[in-house]
Amino acid sequence: MLVVLIAGLVLLNSLQKNTVYGKPADDLYPATKEILNDPNYDKIILPEQLLEKLDNKESFFVYYFASDCPHCKRTTPQIKPIADDLGINMHQFNLLEFDEYFGKMNIDGTPTLVYYKEGVESDRMSGGIAQAGTSGYSPENFKAFFEKHKPEGND
Repeated sequence: MLVVLIAGLVLLNSLQKNTVYGKPADDLYPATKEILNDPNYDKIILPEQLLEKLDNKESFFVYYFASDCPHCKRTTPQIKPIADDLGINMHQFNLLEFDEYFGKMNIDGTPTLVYYKEGVESDRMSGGIAQAGTSGYSPENFKAFFEKHKPEGND
């Protein structure tokens, strides 16, 4: 009887296994499933956590991206190491999974890097790393953005 109970609990746990997105992996978009083990996406913040930080009037960075966005796929591997090297906790919010936050957070496109000071948006960079023939930013632009807000925005 005990073995059946344990097996049932293990099965139930595996069926309800949550991901970093707070929902079963089977409910995620395919592009999101592809990045689940990518170390460039290891600072995922969920809507409830984001709203709590804003309500608590914290100062922090959020990198809004979409896991299917080609500009994000090119930008993230370049700016994540910059943030890490500077000791910045760059929270990452996947708008593909939580698309209602485009409007809620006034995001026109991805990627967008926002700095919140004491729970209020203070600064933002909309767009990714420039590529030949495209507009955008250099890695040095992102580094300067992080450094500008680093003393207070490292939560």
